[in-house]
Amino acid sequence: MALSNYRVRRATLDDIGQLMSLWQSMHLPADELAKRITEFQVAEDTNQKLVGAIGLQMTERQGRLHSEAFTDFALADALRPQLWERMQALATNNGLVRLWTQEQAPFWNHCGLAKADAEALEKLPAGWRSLSGQWLTLKIKEDIEEVISADKEFAMFMEAERRRTERAFQQARILKFIATLIAVAVLFLVLAGAFIIIRKNPQLLHR
Repeated sequence: MALSNYRVRRATLDDIGQLMSLWQSMHLPADELAKRITEFQVAEDTNQKLVGAIGLQMTERQGRLHSEAFTDFALADALRPQLWERMQALATNNGLVRLWTQEQAPFWNHCGLAKADAEALEKLPAGWRSLSGQWLTLKIKEDIEEVISADKEFAMFMEAERRRTERAFQQARILKFIATLIAVAVLFLVLAGAFIIIRKNPQLLHR
């Protein structure tokens, strides 16, 4: 069936009956998902029959793609690109910086989601860490808060360096002043010694 025969949109309460049947057919926790129906995007055919759905849970400016379901997985190849396009638009509109999923269809790897390494997993929202399974993730854009934090850290580092340099120059000035005092004192002692010697031995001036 051509892509033009499908429409992707946000799920509404009117879809609850079809979605419940779809989730139950996929052995998903239908009752729990029904409470979060607004997370779902659905694909419907020209007869307004739901043929696919996927959820996008958002927290801490990150999104989790979950509970992918199709009435017929023969339609998955046709529907996933449209659902993915919708998810990208939602992520952009909501300012998300990273997407996650535990869906394991090869399609998601082709979209750029890759197995999360230890560094990436540190960014996984706390509420999702109890979910078992392998995580795939995709960084959408730089987290402005991280950039600002990095800039602040750099500014603090530069300020610390400036202060350390100022202290070094101040210490150098103090040492220079002390050295000057010592030099003056030594010169004074030399002159004083010479004066005393000449005073005691005035004949030295006539040699």
